[in-house]
Amino acid sequence: MGAPIGRPVTSEEMAVAEANAQALGVSTDVLMENAGRVVAEEAIRSLPGPGARVAVVAGPGNNGGDGTCATHYLLDWGFHPEIWLVRPPNQIRSGAARRCFERVARRCPVHLGIPRADELAGFPLIVDALLGTGQSGILRPPFAEAVRAIRTSGAPILSVDLPTGTSDPDGLRPQRTVALAAPKVEFATASPGEVTVRDIGIPEGAWRETGPGDFLFLRSARGADGRGRTGRLVIIGGGPYAGAPALAGLAALRSGAERATIFAPGGPAERIQSFSPNLIVRGFGRDRFASADVGPILRYLDQAPPRAVVIGMGAGVESETVEALRSLLRSIVGRYPVVVDADALAVLPDLVRGRPPARPVIATPNGGEFVRVFQGPKDGSSEARRAAAQTASRELGITLVAKGDPDLITEGDRIYENRHHALSMTVGGAGDVLAGVLGSLLAQGLSPTGAALLGTYWVGEAGLRVAALRGDGLVATDLIEELPAVLVAGLHRVRHPE
Repeated sequence: MGAPIGRPVTSEEMAVAEANAQALGVSTDVLMENAGRVVAEEAIRSLPGPGARVAVVAGPGNNGGDGTCATHYLLDWGFHPEIWLVRPPNQIRSGAARRCFERVARRCPVHLGIPRADELAGFPLIVDALLGTGQSGILRPPFAEAVRAIRTSGAPILSVDLPTGTSDPDGLRPQRTVALAAPKVEFATASPGEVTVRDIGIPEGAWRETGPGDFLFLRSARGADGRGRTGRLVIIGGGPYAGAPALAGLAALRSGAERATIFAPGGPAERIQSFSPNLIVRGFGRDRFASADVGPILRYLDQAPPRAVVIGMGAGVESETVEALRSLLRSIVGRYPVVVDADALAVLPDLVRGRPPARPVIATPNGGEFVRVFQGPKDGSSEARRAAAQTASRELGITLVAKGDPDLITEGDRIYENRHHALSMTVGGAGDVLAGVLGSLLAQGLSPTGAALLGTYWVGEAGLRVAALRGDGLVATDLIEELPAVLVAGLHRVRHPE
């Protein structure tokens, strides 16, 4: 997920990187141990020397675990910490945080409940380990009362990762904050004091490559609504290749879209509908898209606006079809989040160059399309391929998913890789499946980068599972049928990391 040190990251990006680090073999216990050590090291910078007292005010989450782990090191180094645990020990959320608390519970004074301001006033330092990344809104009990006591005490404050109450006008304003792994975007609007960024051992691959933690993007998007499946998607494609939009539509449904409506030429529309009763198919014109079809398609979109549009697969390259796709894209880009695939890719650059789209656009070229349309190197090094992808993405203002080995995902400034796939996935229709998943994720509210990272990993994991059973006998419909099982396993993994 970008540069681990230097670029501010969101709480969601931090959570994804931590989950991907676990998939790479770095456990939550190791990350928390590293975090606790660096917090303790930063704490002693504000203490007069061994023997000094330290107040650690901890919450029940991993931020509190970082604080109680720091207590262990402070004790070992000759300091005298005391812990205020604002929730009962049985409410500590993670096993790693619980183990950190249990390690020090009998070695230093532990106070259960909210501290009083007069209890804290005599300490030369208070370690704020109440709430870390993910906090939002106005503080509620018991955190509001604990923050009030800390502020009233007048003692110097060192916050762990983020000051508690970053979005609350009555939140903490510490003298110093130790940011774990990367600075946080909340620093721009909060008052973190002097910020020190410390490494906690998250591998570079956890930031720069796809992984199972990317399912957190989907969890966050769904948690914001609470209404279940709401992503309505329109797929514009078909003509000489009727199966392509059908694959995209079925993949969209299998990846969580509420509805996948396919707009296809009139002749192929009947064949597409025959593939599955789960698809809604609208026919326009005759056997191929033509300029006369553009107006009716746009009027239909106006009457029932989708959450996202996927366009291009199976449409063909007849000159009249290409002009129809150009006209459609000219009207659609900027109005809806769009995935541009296959035959629609050729007309995209001229439409958006110098005019960054107001809504997300994801382009999904294969190797040949990357060279022809986006000036990718014909036989260049991996660095040349990366540079070309970033240049194209930056100049056009789009998110680019350049399919290959590895897949490259970039929004221009940052670039990521997806190596999580099987060679037997280089089969006709696999790209249509990916486009459908990407459109589904955009329709469900994911950012274009989040959709691209999760979509490439998700389809790749489905391919690896199928390839283990069928090898080079894998076909695109196998990927679609495997998507739900990957979803269930992925969401379970990020919801229950231990």
